[in-house]
Amino acid sequence: MIRRTFLTLAAALLFSACFAADDFLSYEPKGEAKGKHVVLLAGDEEYRSEEAMPMLARLLSERHGFKTTVLFSVDAEGTVDPTAGGSLTNPAALDSADAIIMLLRFRNWDEATLGKFDAAVKRGIPIVALRTSTHAFSGIPKDSPYAAWNWNQDGGWGKKVLGETWVSHWGKHKFEACEGVIEEANATDPLLRGVTDVFGTSDVYEAYPPADAKILMRGRVLKGMTPDSGHADHVKPRATDKKEQPVNDPMMPIAWTRLVKNGAGTENKVLTTTMGAATDLTNESLRRLVVNGVYWGLGLEVPAQADVSLVGDYTPTAYGFKGYKQGVKVTDLK
Repeated sequence: MIRRTFLTLAAALLFSACFAADDFLSYEPKGEAKGKHVVLLAGDEEYRSEEAMPMLARLLSERHGFKTTVLFSVDAEGTVDPTAGGSLTNPAALDSADAIIMLLRFRNWDEATLGKFDAAVKRGIPIVALRTSTHAFSGIPKDSPYAAWNWNQDGGWGKKVLGETWVSHWGKHKFEACEGVIEEANATDPLLRGVTDVFGTSDVYEAYPPADAKILMRGRVLKGMTPDSGHADHVKPRATDKKEQPVNDPMMPIAWTRLVKNGAGTENKVLTTTMGAATDLTNESLRRLVVNGVYWGLGLEVPAQADVSLVGDYTPTAYGFKGYKQGVKVTDLK
């Protein structure tokens, strides 16, 4: 009877563990393992992070030997729901994260989840932040110790850590694409190895990283949505001082690095790019910048030409607030 009870309990625990794995994805390293765990956070309503993060996780695992885990926003039924701003599945994965890749927008996680994210950052792990991660948090209660992370509180977490918050669309949204232009002064930076013809259909953001940021790339606003559209030549009022400025003179920064001291006194190596929609990541050079960022952040030698060939099919959905696929379970994204 004791043995039967033990087996029943063991079976129940096994079922529970498998059930828990239904709301996140985990990939073991292939080939020569790097011994590092990269946690990817998907949670934005517009740019299809729920499609981009699994692709990057598979690539990092199979091509580069990293263990990867992808966490999602889900609804009460466990269906992927980018609009569920209070949700992050399996935040315990952050306890063992050696690096974070994030594409978040206006998240308001509960205190326990925010605490795990905060603890990971305070360990000094590197952060690769894409697109709307500059305004990752919103709606955190005023009495929370993390209320200052809200994007509209002096720029919030994005401004303090990444170096910028939400400012404006500098290119015309959905009409003017972005061409990446390497910052000549930093062209030999290891992060730019193998990074050449960066292009994305998401537009350029207005952005003013602080003086301690190292600009790697600027975004040329194009007249249309293809690489051969030609350069836009109109002017826009700057959100900071309302003075009009030609959109490409100077071009806005779209990728930069920082070394940031956090509240625990440790330092985080940070790579931020305001590109990173799932459709942008069909671009090989942009994927390579992200992969290079992981190597750089972890203190590993950045490959001369990192393998960023896709693992399996990747045909991402176009960005847009109403465009995410309905009824998708996390397990459907494996």
